[in-house]
Amino acid sequence: MGTAKVEKPQRKTRIQRANEQKILEAALEVFSQHGFRGSTIDQISEEAGMSKPNLLYYFKSKQDIHETLLSRLLDSWLAPMRALSKDGDPLEEILNYVRLKVEMSRDFPRESRLFANEIIQGAPRIKPILEGEINDLLNEKAAIIGNWMEEGKLKKVDPKHLIFSIWATTQHYADFEEQVRMVLGRGIDDPVEFENTKAFLVNMFTSMLKI
Repeated sequence: MGTAKVEKPQRKTRIQRANEQKILEAALEVFSQHGFRGSTIDQISEEAGMSKPNLLYYFKSKQDIHETLLSRLLDSWLAPMRALSKDGDPLEEILNYVRLKVEMSRDFPRESRLFANEIIQGAPRIKPILEGEINDLLNEKAAIIGNWMEEGKLKKVDPKHLIFSIWATTQHYADFEEQVRMVLGRGIDDPVEFENTKAFLVNMFTSMLKI
């Protein structure tokens, strides 16, 4: 009796990788503007500059594209929180987290809106991750912050609400980018406004937490 051959998955060519990236970039633009429900494959293919059949060769559905984007986003989105270390200076660890989150809002506004739209819709495509990995990470870092407060290294506030406040204040500049531009006349992609925003938030959280 012969041994069945196991076929190795074919490596993607440079052109295939480039086309997938082009589709994901186009989808990010469309999803960040219209949300998942308001977006269509036709819109994405038009934004990508390729035919719908060609797009569907690489991704089988709109959901497939959306899930791929979210999967890539979450890994980088959680990196600043993972970097918060129990061995560092408590106030500086939190302020550095604030700075990193402001930088992400400046550098990745569409990714922030993609995530926000998913949450607003009830997180149907990432609910297991929210209930699992993200919730576990939030609890872990909240416990570290809570311990610092119990040790008298920071003023006492609710650690989870502190993290929520950091998310809300930093991601506002991406999720409500048009409002920010309308009110300020420029967004945080402007170097001066970026420094103003970062300084304001760092000062605010310093006042809240410094003993």
